[in-house]
Amino acid sequence: MTPSVPDHINPIQWQQAVAVSRQECARIFKDGGSAQDALTAFRLEAAGSISWQRAVDLIAAEICSHPMRRAA
Repeated sequence: MTPSVPDHINPIQWQQAVAVSRQECARIFKDGGSAQDALTAFRLEAAGSISWQRAVDLIAAEICSHPMRRAA
């Protein structure tokens, strides 16, 4: 199942953000961390229990929320 791209985000930017988010979540999982630990690493919070997929989506959204710098 392919995650849906939020309407306000460029699809290419979203796919790249999801890839980075998955990579970081995999590293945290490998080190014995939880999905909540992954959110904490990106200074995000979630109430209650959270799944890894939801953590990946929240982190990707956080990555996309910052404007990209453009070349001069």
